Amino acid sequence: MSTDQQTPHPSLPDHTAAHDAYENYELPVEGFKGSPEEIERQWYEKCYLGRGDTIRQLTWRAIIMGWILGAVLSLTNIYIGLKAGWHFGVAITACILSYAIWTSFYKMKLAKTQMTILENNCMQSTASSSGYSTGGTLISAFSAYIMIYNQTLPFPIMLGWVFFVAILGVTMAVPMKRQMINVEQLRFPSGIAAAETLRALHAKGQKGMRAARALAIAGGLAMVSAFLTDGLKLIGAGLKQFQISSLVSSFSRLTLGEVWVGRTVTLTWDPIFIAAGMFVGMRVAVSMFVGSILCWMVFVPWVQASVPEAAGVTGFRSLVQWTLWGGTACMVTSGILSVFFQWKSAIRAFRGLGEMFTKRGNKNQDELAAIETPSSWFLIGQAVALVALALLAHASFGMPYWQSAVAVLLSFALALVACRVTGETDTTPVGAMGKITQLSFGAISPGKMDVNLMAANITAGSATASADLLTDLKSGYLLGANPRRQFIAQFAGIFIGTLVTVTAFRLLVPDASVLGTDQFPAPAAQTWKGVAEAMAQGLGTMHPVKIWAIVIGGLAGIILPILSRLYPTRQKWIPSAAGIGLAWVFQWYYGLLFFLGAIIAHFWKKRNEKQCEEYLFPVASGIVAGGALMGVVLIFWENGAEILKKLFSQ
Repeated sequence: MSTDQQTPHPSLPDHTAAHDAYENYELPVEGFKGSPEEIERQWYEKCYLGRGDTIRQLTWRAIIMGWILGAVLSLTNIYIGLKAGWHFGVAITACILSYAIWTSFYKMKLAKTQMTILENNCMQSTASSSGYSTGGTLISAFSAYIMIYNQTLPFPIMLGWVFFVAILGVTMAVPMKRQMINVEQLRFPSGIAAAETLRALHAKGQKGMRAARALAIAGGLAMVSAFLTDGLKLIGAGLKQFQISSLVSSFSRLTLGEVWVGRTVTLTWDPIFIAAGMFVGMRVAVSMFVGSILCWMVFVPWVQASVPEAAGVTGFRSLVQWTLWGGTACMVTSGILSVFFQWKSAIRAFRGLGEMFTKRGNKNQDELAAIETPSSWFLIGQAVALVALALLAHASFGMPYWQSAVAVLLSFALALVACRVTGETDTTPVGAMGKITQLSFGAISPGKMDVNLMAANITAGSATASADLLTDLKSGYLLGANPRRQFIAQFAGIFIGTLVTVTAFRLLVPDASVLGTDQFPAPAAQTWKGVAEAMAQGLGTMHPVKIWAIVIGGLAGIILPILSRLYPTRQKWIPSAAGIGLAWVFQWYYGLLFFLGAIIAHFWKKRNEKQCEEYLFPVASGIVAGGALMGVVLIFWENGAEILKKLFSQ
């Protein structure tokens, strides 16, 4: 993008100048010391000068590559989100793919120069915004709305919601950046990891290409596996019996029996969730497996035998209406409690609120102001997003304008806390932020589930976008990048991300019939739906078993985090409340697959730690991306004409 006014090194090609600038450069991970003015001056002189002011950063090729990779990875996140209830950050995967693709272009003489490290950093911001920041609300609030009302929102309305919530979140991060990253030097561990990845890719090309090769091979094998699992029937109906899914299903019914299979206690083959288990680690994966056993092998048989209304009920979609209450309560209480545990972070966040909007009168103010994102962009973005969201909420749900204003103000307060928690712990409590808003609007607007969901949608979506931008800005800060140009790259990603994620979601979820099924369990949506219904109906109208499940699940969500705090040295032996709760809102076999993935990662690291550190992330990322992309392709292949007809008839 030729908005970049940097001048390359006077005598060397851009990529050579960039390489020289970083050859002996150490990332300032430990930060700088001194007053706020001294800290900013040290960064400006030691990191920015000679790098951010001379090396290419915001270019069209970086933006376009970010758009393409973000669009592709957004498809995987929508697919994974509908299956598992969350999505994975795409920044590091995009960095590896971008490096490999552009290096190949350069070697084939299709590109005159290689991308600089700062171009790749801008590309990462665009891809992250496209593939991550815009899709979270679709798999949670919007999916819950569709499940509750058995209808979807018009396509333009959904585009507007996703776009302006992302605008709200991205611009919300503007005043936070200088305080949290520049002055307080919060770590944002994923941002450090992305910067380290870029540093390694550009400093040691062979290592970067090995990682890219591993990602590509794993992705290719996952695509083949996904096709053999569910795609043979598309070639010919007679081949369906030879699919991996059919063979495994037949084996499960033969060995476990129809009753257990009806309770989702069955074997299945889905490498995506084995790879996800490799990501989450042993503690969370074991917790999920234990939760799966307690839910589907203990609680469900008891409910079927003891509750007349549940007698004879089988299948995930019917049974989850009994199980989701305990799991949702566990995740809600543990999530909110985790925010309370971070009360010092919350106090620090609000204590620094005034400093975010004050100009420091130091001698290098003009130099820093020239590269920092202007506060006026924050004000314009917030004003535009507030007006647009208020109009959308009023037109869609009859939500009073003042309630939209309350939702935005609450979003800023909660995003402030969420971003600080992300900076200190690398965990963004988006679920907790959304639930706090749901509980608040349950009191403000009782009985209105649509208002409840969309108010929380604003909070959770903006918190996700803010934390994602700050994480990317941390990478740029460590590499000496120009923060204003990186903000523009992140902002640019919103446009393509909104279009692709909303279109993909509408194609994958044309109506409510596909949600809450074996194909798309939609656990995040089940949780949001459960809270909205509980706030609307009141506990007095619910079945006693569901009420007791809420009480016990809620207590578990409180006790387990407290035990972890009281016994930090034994934390690895204390179950994860989030893992336990999540297992109650999707099928038993997912817990098994996560557990298998964690076992593989554990023994791989034990056997060859160095190899595991180099290849674990690329391999797992490749499996997730490849399997999810083929899953999307198979859905379009089988139902494309019908999906498109439904899409354009609405």
